[in-house]
Amino acid sequence: MKGWRRVMVGIMLSLLAGCGNGEEQDDGSAERLGGVAQPEEEHDTEPAPEQEPFDQEVALGVSVRLDETSRLRVEGTTNLPPGTRLRVMAQRNASGVSWRESVVVEEGGFAAGPFGPGSGLPEGAYRIRVTMPPASVQPASVQSRLGRQGEHLSGPFVVGTQHGQGQVIEAQWSLRIEPGGVQMTP
Repeated sequence: MKGWRRVMVGIMLSLLAGCGNGEEQDDGSAERLGGVAQPEEEHDTEPAPEQEPFDQEVALGVSVRLDETSRLRVEGTTNLPPGTRLRVMAQRNASGVSWRESVVVEEGGFAAGPFGPGSGLPEGAYRIRVTMPPASVQPASVQSRLGRQGEHLSGPFVVGTQHGQGQVIEAQWSLRIEPGGVQMTP
């Protein structure tokens, strides 16, 4: 009986020893953390190409329309560099309900929407707001033009941030939805 136990203990020890040979294997494809393969981080080895600073006043304009479902669509034009990230918000004045979308400037413009519930927007007063997050969170190509703190931005839409993150863009337009469509208001 004692011999049988020794055989079983020996088998168990050899099985446990066979589970690993004490050497770590690294094929270089992925790092393992907690038993889960982690993808390799991609490092941008090339810095953004040197570009001329943005030397114009920021131009920003919007046009709005109701689509076939009576929801709001916003199209904008701007001279901001391609790749600039913006946030577009539509808000109903009476209730304060708002809809937001993040967009990227492409070829001098951007589009957002549709804004509103599936049943469409009710008549009334609304606001459209376009903002630019701080330059520090913009792509490297945009930062190289606008400056790391937005220091190359100028014009009536440029404001300083409350938390020391430099200059950003804030613009706002008022409008009314009426039976005949959308009317911009002063």
